[in-house]
Amino acid sequence: MSDESAPAVWLDLDQPPEVVNQGRGTHGIRRPVDEFQLPELWSLHLYGYHADLEVAERSYPIAPGVISLVPPATAHRFHYRGPSSHLYAHFRADGGLIDHDHPPPRGTSGRLRLIMSTGAELPEITDLMSSAIAAAAVRPARTRADIWGVLLRLADRPPARHAARVAPDHIRTAMSYIEARLAEPLTVAEVAAAIGISANHLARVFAAETDETVVRYIRRRRIDHARRLLTSTTIPIGAIAASVGFPDLQAFNKACRAVTGRSPRQLRSAS
Repeated sequence: MSDESAPAVWLDLDQPPEVVNQGRGTHGIRRPVDEFQLPELWSLHLYGYHADLEVAERSYPIAPGVISLVPPATAHRFHYRGPSSHLYAHFRADGGLIDHDHPPPRGTSGRLRLIMSTGAELPEITDLMSSAIAAAAVRPARTRADIWGVLLRLADRPPARHAARVAPDHIRTAMSYIEARLAEPLTVAEVAAAIGISANHLARVFAAETDETVVRYIRRRRIDHARRLLTSTTIPIGAIAASVGFPDLQAFNKACRAVTGRSPRQLRSAS
């Protein structure tokens, strides 16, 4: 399903939203269906699974790398296909659905969709959502800024390129698969098989859409996560290396220098 087929919503994005709660949710373990309705809060979800989201008696497929933005007081139901994890934020902001009966106010700053694909921006949006969750207890202003950043990115995206729609879908799915498995050994062939295309096709569409090879992307994302741990925790460098897929400290040091120009120790001491 394309973004354009989902209902449109508007948000006042001239100021950061008031984030009420945020976190990582896992559902689909005790029951296959959940229903929610938040009277005053928007619900922002970044998905890492396949399921169906039912809103106003209409069902929408969701998949890894897809975001939903459900307005306040809107009943919505999830139909899971097994254990399902996502990043979420609930916030207050002026806005609502756009239709013939409810047009947006003149000068509205942000037009989005109920269901949106993150496309090649999945890594950046994942980082912002993760940062918002990590900062909530100690820097709530950072949480507001990060969620605001997610919404602004989604609102500012150019229209989808219809002629190449299938390529961003493959890339989004590949990125989501990689993000969930950064600590594991990963090959281009494995990622391609997981999303149902050939390794050569994945390599071709990935490079064309992102100007980056799959291998370089995996290395960069591992170092992105490692840098966050190096600068915000006291976890030993060896443990950090292993947690992002580098059991060999020499390989971790080499990759870190290639991506950042600094060694892991230099990154930590500069924080």
